[in-house]
Amino acid sequence: MAASVESKGDAVSLQQRQVGAIIRTARCARRMTQVQLGHVCGYSASAISRVEAGRLRPTEQSLLLIARTLGLRLDSLRAGQTVTLAADVTSDQEGAMLRRQLLMVGMAAAGVAVLPSASSAAASQDASAGIVGALYEPGPSMPVSLRELRAWLASARAHFTSARYQDLGASLPGLLGAAQATCDALSGQSREEARACVARAWVLATELALKAHSDVAWPAVDRALAAAQASGDSVVHGEAARVLAITMRRSGRPAAAVDLLRRTADSLSQGRGDVSRAVAATLLLTAAYTAGCSQSRSDALDLMAGAEEEVVRLSDLGARPGGRLFTVDATSEQVDLYWIGVHTVLGTPDDGVPYAQRITPGRLPTAERQARYGTDCARMWHNLGDHRRTFAALRFTEHVAPEEVRRPSLRALTADLLYAPVTVPGVRELAARTGVR
Repeated sequence: MAASVESKGDAVSLQQRQVGAIIRTARCARRMTQVQLGHVCGYSASAISRVEAGRLRPTEQSLLLIARTLGLRLDSLRAGQTVTLAADVTSDQEGAMLRRQLLMVGMAAAGVAVLPSASSAAASQDASAGIVGALYEPGPSMPVSLRELRAWLASARAHFTSARYQDLGASLPGLLGAAQATCDALSGQSREEARACVARAWVLATELALKAHSDVAWPAVDRALAAAQASGDSVVHGEAARVLAITMRRSGRPAAAVDLLRRTADSLSQGRGDVSRAVAATLLLTAAYTAGCSQSRSDALDLMAGAEEEVVRLSDLGARPGGRLFTVDATSEQVDLYWIGVHTVLGTPDDGVPYAQRITPGRLPTAERQARYGTDCARMWHNLGDHRRTFAALRFTEHVAPEEVRRPSLRALTADLLYAPVTVPGVRELAARTGVR
């Protein structure tokens, strides 16, 4: 393959930046890594990174392979033909035009219909909708101090743990922009800390997209993982790996997700810090549920046993890292909660009942985790055919986290109750409150 042309100097042409941005957008929408795209066209992952940054101009043959792989028109990727701009268009207008083009490319490559400017009622209810703008149409952002950035991130995390997803969705675009601007303005150790904040902000964005069952989780987690790797913080990398694995599981790749979680947990468990080992335990819990979803019973039970053993070990050592973890704690209550979900997906929900009965929901640390308890119990009782207890679990979830019962999966569960042969008082009202038809 002919050699590519490396851009000279710090100045990068508008055309090359546009080409790189379009490639990155389409790659993320296609759920491909830089390694995978590079393998197709004979480049390394770092070379693809330079192409996407506009610092490396691919050869014509490479552009052809990239265009075919990403479903793009070749003429839209040729330098100088990316976007035709009128001579009197300002730089701000150029940026707006490019952002609109990227938004169209990303949505089209993901197989999503592009919405008209007047968004529908359904779209306005999707708290993750703002993430699309943060990805493809970011507004101007100014750097802030690290102290302000940490406080902003803590506020966004509080929205998530309190299950205030609309508030989180409203705060994320500004947070993501400010975090990246702050990172770009710093250097040295301060920049690494800012990168960790960028990664955790994108972790929250991915969590929100997963709650909404939105495909935007893929490009969001790509940003989270890139920032986590650049930060050099193994704990933050573990947090990003967890949401990546959940995204992979949702896309029908549970075996690869379990492998990723195993490897990342093993790496973290070698660390001396309690937080690293606690994050490793949460990765094993996620791996166990993921294995259960693919009916790998022995793997699911082994992974749960490993996670439980790690949590007990941390408890015996007097470690209490739970409050320092980002979205999921490593506690005995958390282990019991995952046992409910694992047994339910394995088709043995009756084995989950004892775990559900010994959990005191109020001891779960956040509204989001309490809602997860209600959700998992609802699924467990539903699989056991107990409609009244299923409804009671859904009502509990609505009580602790009203926005949680509006998630697609719980609305589907409500719909099952609504049309079940057994009439349960209150279901019709719940369906009306959550928009189930």
